Amino acid sequence: MLANYLIGLREGLEAALIVVILITCLVKAGRKDLLNRIWAGVGAAVLLSLGLGAVLTFGAYGLTFEAQEAIGGALSIVAVSLVTWMVFWMARAARGLKAHLQNQVEVNIIGHRGWGVAVVAFLATGREGLETALFIWSAVRATGQTTLPALGAALGLGTAVVLGWLIYRGLLRINLHLFFTWTGALLIIVAAGVLAYGVHDLQEAGILPGLHNLLFDVSPLVPPDSWYGVLLKGIFNFSPATTWLEAAVWFLYVAVTMPLFLRRTLRPAPRAAAPAPTQGQA
Repeated sequence: MLANYLIGLREGLEAALIVVILITCLVKAGRKDLLNRIWAGVGAAVLLSLGLGAVLTFGAYGLTFEAQEAIGGALSIVAVSLVTWMVFWMARAARGLKAHLQNQVEVNIIGHRGWGVAVVAFLATGREGLETALFIWSAVRATGQTTLPALGAALGLGTAVVLGWLIYRGLLRINLHLFFTWTGALLIIVAAGVLAYGVHDLQEAGILPGLHNLLFDVSPLVPPDSWYGVLLKGIFNFSPATTWLEAAVWFLYVAVTMPLFLRRTLRPAPRAAAPAPTQGQA
């Protein structure tokens, strides 16, 4: 539940910040009449995300066990790839996000009665929604539960909406760089667990070898149905019986991704160049 809350909070806050920036740009431009275009784009993005979630949830019925495991494993890897890209993209683009969106609004505010603004809102928030739907589906499938993960994601999205409103009203200021650094690092750990579970799915489907080559089996010490077993599974996708290949994939992903991410996010921002001295100055 906590991992899905984190996913919903981070992805939801990204989408909320985008919507806040778009609304602010229209208000400052004196085009409040186009605000409904933004909500139309956001609504379409939400429907698309819900549609993807429905397809992922109900589309696998009628398939063989091996086919379900193969599809689940492949989509888990896709979800991890998207989330990894999102984490690095936000680390790189957070500082210039407002200027980029403002330029998009200015370009699309003219012509077609402002519907270009709806397209900007749809593309900007739809990407977050699709990533959220796919990653949460993978996390839910890994834990084998539905209610708590869905509740955690909903609470995270609800918190993001409230934070977005407070930021828009000027009642709250968040150190976004620090927020995205911490949540990005935690999401890398969560994504590593989803990736390992995806590999396990592919092993059960017979696509990857080593299903019965266990690195460790601590099921007697960490029963999967115990409260701490459920907690470890829900947050880190920890499996008491882990194969060599699962452990190797988990370790390699974290060992490569985490240092690259921290190096990029902890790098000091470039200083502005000093103005050139004018004539007459020493």
